[in-house]
Amino acid sequence: MKVLVTSPYNEGGLKELNQHVGETVYRPWKDNGRAFNEDELIQLLKESEADALITEHDHVTEKVIQSFPDLKFIGVCRGTPSNVSIKEASAHRIPVFYTPARNAQAVAELFVANVITFLRDTLFANEWLKAGKWDEGAHTSYLIFKGNELAGKKVGFVGFGAIGQLIASMIASYPCEISYYDPYVKAEDFPLYQKQSVEEVFANNDIVSVHLPVTEETKGLISRELFSVMKPDALFVNTARAVVVDRNALLEVIEQKKIKGAILDVFDHEPPDELDYRLIRAKNVLATPHIAGATHEVEDHHVRIMNETLVNWLSKGIINERRIANRQILVNA
Repeated sequence: MKVLVTSPYNEGGLKELNQHVGETVYRPWKDNGRAFNEDELIQLLKESEADALITEHDHVTEKVIQSFPDLKFIGVCRGTPSNVSIKEASAHRIPVFYTPARNAQAVAELFVANVITFLRDTLFANEWLKAGKWDEGAHTSYLIFKGNELAGKKVGFVGFGAIGQLIASMIASYPCEISYYDPYVKAEDFPLYQKQSVEEVFANNDIVSVHLPVTEETKGLISRELFSVMKPDALFVNTARAVVVDRNALLEVIEQKKIKGAILDVFDHEPPDELDYRLIRAKNVLATPHIAGATHEVEDHHVRIMNETLVNWLSKGIINERRIANRQILVNA
């Protein structure tokens, strides 16, 4: 088997693929400066004569799959395989593997860092100090930048998968009071946390953090009605996906200062459009350019998860149900 690898992959990971999966052809999208589009990917698959594909951000569309209907598998080094036409892959009985929670640690750490940064106003304090505004003998800094502690806060999660659970475990020791909304998580699995309705999470907590996948039921779930029940001193955090939030409703509560503020890492348009920039530039918003999962270690995590998944499947016939998007094609084989 020959595997085209367009995802970033470390040397050890490529060596393991060569030993246990098949010969690799390494063409990382980073060298291209952007993800490969469908025509470029088709050309790469053709030139490499690959039997399988491991990708990260490239567009594995219906056209790509129809051009190579005999691929042995598609591996997606992402938390969700949203760049792949799962329907088309399934139609051709091509298993699609992915790497859930590859960036959980990175996202969780940035959540904690950004929340504390917001509560303590450290970014503005840094700018103030660099601007030379600290006069001799003055105690203005102590008065201007007196912030709040994370300890003692009520933190609610909308979506309580791997990332939400990891954040909760980190901040519980501050301590924080944890609650969550997730119809797919059983309350008995987390007896120390409180399972609530989505309305209760928004109404009861000092910090509300979104960790939802994009599905038909989650698109626009975070609505004007939910924002309207938040505490006036509450903080809204979204490091998941922008499409699950009503952007106009969020902009309204931010600009009218109906809540304390927001921490945002994702936007409706990336790069941002004019409306996104109104959010980004608001004084009560701490914004980052979709980097919550951007660490060097994340690439090591996705290599480990993908290789483990492929080796177990090919060598032992073991399928991790949490790492395959279309398990039914193998079950019904």
